[in-house]
Amino acid sequence: MHDFQYRGNDLYAEQVPVETIAAAVGTPFYLYSQHTLESHFTVFDTAFREIPHLTCYSVKANSNLSILKIFARHGAGADVVSGGELFRALKAGVPAEKIVYSGVGKKPEEINYAIAAGILMFNVESAQERELIGTLARQVQKQARIALRVNPDINPITHPYITTGLRENKFGIPICDALGEYKNASRHEYLDIVGIACHIGSQITEVGPFIEALHSLKNLVAELHGAGIPVRYLDLGGGLGITYKKETPPHPEQYAQAIMQAVNGLSVSLILEPGRVLVGNAGILVTRVLYTKKTGDKNFIVVDAGMNDLIRPSLYGSYQGIQPVRKRKGKNICADIVGPICESGDFLAKKRSVPPLEPGDLLAVMSAGAYGFSMSSNYNSRPRIPEVLVAGDRFFVIREREKYDDLIRGERIPEYLQ
Repeated sequence: MHDFQYRGNDLYAEQVPVETIAAAVGTPFYLYSQHTLESHFTVFDTAFREIPHLTCYSVKANSNLSILKIFARHGAGADVVSGGELFRALKAGVPAEKIVYSGVGKKPEEINYAIAAGILMFNVESAQERELIGTLARQVQKQARIALRVNPDINPITHPYITTGLRENKFGIPICDALGEYKNASRHEYLDIVGIACHIGSQITEVGPFIEALHSLKNLVAELHGAGIPVRYLDLGGGLGITYKKETPPHPEQYAQAIMQAVNGLSVSLILEPGRVLVGNAGILVTRVLYTKKTGDKNFIVVDAGMNDLIRPSLYGSYQGIQPVRKRKGKNICADIVGPICESGDFLAKKRSVPPLEPGDLLAVMSAGAYGFSMSSNYNSRPRIPEVLVAGDRFFVIREREKYDDLIRGERIPEYLQ
């Protein structure tokens, strides 16, 4: 469900015509629906209402402060993977005691920041990281709460770049080594073992891989209990997918029922880290046609958004639905929708059936709320684009369009080059 729907021939975001917003802020821009964001969070979180749980939004999916604030107001925690994401979560009002810190490459200064903030727990990815957290915690005479991120060697059946729970992936501690690592951690006076963590991948459209991982984790919980190391939290991570094209991911209620059945009998609180499933279909990328061109039998629609704005199609070969902001009559053509970047890999869609388009027409790239702006860049020295939030019949610029001066902020020419 989302709130980007046609009324007659015009695409609306909630109660506002998308064309009206484009006229006010220029193109390209990201556009989010507050109602969709709130609805998605409520549906997901209430699906687990029967058991103790904490829903920690995965900040990497979309880290805009306003989006974080919306979720925080509804009781969400945050899953962060950097000091910068921790900073954003705290600035948005997420309580530190609802923040979990994941990620395979935590720097000492980031760990110190998280210890000082008093986060709920670190999801520890290696023995060396565990040792470093213990050392830094001892230095400040403050216990650090930890879970070990366990790699269960489960195939999540998704794009290889976003699998994280296979033996060959860089993430986590092999499950066969986990008990020994927990015993080592238990000997450190400044490490407080509170949980087990696992995250097997992203854009997963079946329940099976989650359940398979849970069975492995349940066995580990029992082993830890037998070793005198009880845990309070089971962090299942995120990864539940959305519909981009023809995928049929489980509804959050179906997902929750399967998970709750699998954890039945465990005396733990569940931590969930949804990202894409909350924000993916709550956002679109609005872009304007600059030119149309025909090369032999090939049609190109050149738009003002490029791979620096939305890299998923170029990086993953991902499908993004694209539709006109104003419907046009006429016979569809097959065309590549490409951007202005000096790369042949700069495209939003290939061999796509589109209505006849002209320069100035607006297009909406659907399902762009996750891993859109958060993965954008200044490649080709292009200012990053604005983010806009719609709330009912109003809209707000929640991140301004960068200016050329922003591109060189922080750069200095040494005196000898003057």
